[in-house]
Amino acid sequence: MKLIDDLPPVVSTKQNFDDLLFPPDHPGRSVHDSYYLNQTHLLRTHTSAHQTQSLRAGHPNFLLLADCYRRDEIDASHYPVFHQMEGFRSFNVDKLTPVTSPPPTWTPAKNPKQACHDLHIMQAVAADLTTTLEGMCKFLFGPQVQFRWNDDYFPFTAPSWELEVLYQGKWMEVLGSGVVQQPIMNHATGAALMGAESPDKVVGWAFGLGLERLAMVMFGIPDIRLFWSTDPRFLDQFKNVDPTDPKSLVRFKPFSAFPPCYKDLAFWIPKGEFVENALFDLVRDVAGDLVENVVKVDTFVHPRRVGSRGASASCIGAWTAV
Repeated sequence: MKLIDDLPPVVSTKQNFDDLLFPPDHPGRSVHDSYYLNQTHLLRTHTSAHQTQSLRAGHPNFLLLADCYRRDEIDASHYPVFHQMEGFRSFNVDKLTPVTSPPPTWTPAKNPKQACHDLHIMQAVAADLTTTLEGMCKFLFGPQVQFRWNDDYFPFTAPSWELEVLYQGKWMEVLGSGVVQQPIMNHATGAALMGAESPDKVVGWAFGLGLERLAMVMFGIPDIRLFWSTDPRFLDQFKNVDPTDPKSLVRFKPFSAFPPCYKDLAFWIPKGEFVENALFDLVRDVAGDLVENVVKVDTFVHPRRVGSRGASASCIGAWTAV
């Protein structure tokens, strides 16, 4: 299994659409959906843009991680830049054991297999796909996770499915997947890649998932824009998370969307008559939870005021988030 995470974001329209069998009128090709640099090149809209490139480089099985770009609406769950992970696995047909049982959820009438694929071979590929991806979900969400498969459509796979998991009482789409369209395999792979007699003897499955969306659910992060924050109040919450150990997950603790605003208060106080907790109560009464921290940073006693009637000056630092 090859891990690929260093491919540049600029791709050709051939890589992003044509090689993946996107029809000419597909909305993803629109200048309103994609970031074009010119008529022939754009910022990749998905990691699948590198499928053919990776196969031709001699990687029949790979995981590919990359930043992707799409024009999208402005809200807490959409951002013009996001990250995807692509998984791809290839098989030599002659080495596959045919499977006679259909995939967990499959409606051939609306989600048909490819005419060039033997039914039992397609079912063998689908069985490996479902077993692998269900195992990944159990690792991420725990062995007791409930999941379900739904028929779906993608130009570059057939049949196609989405996988949902029941998380905190709601069904959440985790990934899209399917059996790779055979013209893609024939175009991208040589027979020698899997030791097959001819390119049409090499079949495969692929999946893709959005990493931010998955992290939002697992960590309880409410806004996708936070992933681009440099605020230590966000970053420090996850510094001890081990990405290989789901048990180390933490839940996000909300803080103000605005940067902290520091206010210093300085005033004279009668000697022996000031109680800090009284000030704290006053701050709470006035500002409520907008103030995150109040701390005394300095105390000054005027040398001419030393004595029973002396007074001191205190500087109280107030850390507010408004």
